Amino acid sequence: MRVRFAPSPTGHLHVGNARTALFNYLMARGSGGTFILRIEDTDVERSTRESESAILEDLRWMGLRWDEGPDVGGPHGPYRQSERLGLYHEHAAKLLDAGLAYRCFCPPAQLEADRQAALAAGRPPKYRGTCRSVTPAEARARIAAGERAVVRFRVPDDRHVLFADLVRGPVAFHTSVIGDPVLLRSDGHPAYNFAVVVDDALMRVTHVVRGEDHISNTPRQILLYEALGFAPPAFAHLALVMGPDHTPLSKRHGATSVAEFRAKGYLPEALVNYLALIGWSPGGDQELLPVEELAKRFAIDAVGHSAGIFDEEKLAWVDRHYLRAADPARIARLSLAYFEREGLARDAGDAAVEYLASVLPMATASVDRVDEIPSRLGFLFAFDPVRAVALPEVAEVLAHDGARDVVERLARELSGAPRLVDRERFRAVVGSVKQATGQKAKGLFHPIRVALTGLAGGPELDQAVPAIDRGAELPAAAGLAPILGCRERAAAFAAALRSR
Repeated sequence: MRVRFAPSPTGHLHVGNARTALFNYLMARGSGGTFILRIEDTDVERSTRESESAILEDLRWMGLRWDEGPDVGGPHGPYRQSERLGLYHEHAAKLLDAGLAYRCFCPPAQLEADRQAALAAGRPPKYRGTCRSVTPAEARARIAAGERAVVRFRVPDDRHVLFADLVRGPVAFHTSVIGDPVLLRSDGHPAYNFAVVVDDALMRVTHVVRGEDHISNTPRQILLYEALGFAPPAFAHLALVMGPDHTPLSKRHGATSVAEFRAKGYLPEALVNYLALIGWSPGGDQELLPVEELAKRFAIDAVGHSAGIFDEEKLAWVDRHYLRAADPARIARLSLAYFEREGLARDAGDAAVEYLASVLPMATASVDRVDEIPSRLGFLFAFDPVRAVALPEVAEVLAHDGARDVVERLARELSGAPRLVDRERFRAVVGSVKQATGQKAKGLFHPIRVALTGLAGGPELDQAVPAIDRGAELPAAAGLAPILGCRERAAAFAAALRSR
């Protein structure tokens, strides 16, 4: 099996196209076949190398590795269409010599007028065949005189074109609804339907898996395979990815590109796993599977032909699973960019990564994405006792009998105590405060929480408090914003409380 993903480098990689790439990849890996990456960059005005680089980077980020492609080479290259122009001209010449193609001199304005007239009359727009009767000799003379022409394929009359779609089943078109497609534009660049046939044939692609928006192109391509003497591949057309409102996924639904989901802090394995579930099920009682297992289970004929819905809430659910399962050091490294964005890190090194990895359990249990981690751990870096005592929820805690005594006693206990870098030291201080004040349960722990975090809620104190004091011991060279220790926090909070 040889499959390909062939993006046009005219923008970002849409998640719908990323799912197409993934399904091709799963087919190849599940069958021991070959996954080809081909760049379709013959749209000269819109294609850019910057877009190509970004698409390749997104695919690599997703973990998709191709066996042949523009950056790795292969036996059937080049793998950029812009580097294959000679091949298209060669095959167009064969069709012209055989009388299966012809030169067309119709001006664009006339073609557009014919198109609009057909639409107004309720007919499918197709080329009227005006230049079908132009002889090769006449065409050569007109070109020599300076006229510009395209090359068109001569679609056979009164034919049914049939193919068995691996997703949708039998599909039929009649050539009466198919106009003669352009093969080469007047500037010498190939049209999509011609280039893709030449490329897929010469690259020996056995299965073409693409979006259903290409299904109307398939009969034209099958006729071209036939005319060029190539056997067509098997075709599978995937239903489009829709938004929750069942309209095509677009900017109005929020993020739509892989780059945007990367920037939002989703993990690649989560996005890949979720995309695989749009329109397909791996079967069994397990949906959350590594890509290697997805490949073993994937079957193109098990893909549904109904539109798939992209639901970011479910993506977030999948991401939560992978966040909890991931190596904390890896998540810490990924989160650094977001700590830097919030001004909480700069040139952070191994000590910062080690520290963040140790405190991540306070965040990963309650966030959906990596970019939310700095906010969840914000209490470590931001402590403003004056602002805290003015918060209604904090004031409510302090209004209970004995709460102020707990705060004062805590400040006294910590004034000469070593840093509370582990749970045992923290629990010892709590025991002393409890014995001195007679408070327990909420009456004890709630005042301690507001005094040390400035918040009425948050992670468990026997996680949060050691994290604060371990952070306070980090050297400035670690690259994280300074963290005020528990001793200093308790003293400052008590002073703010006394001043009210």
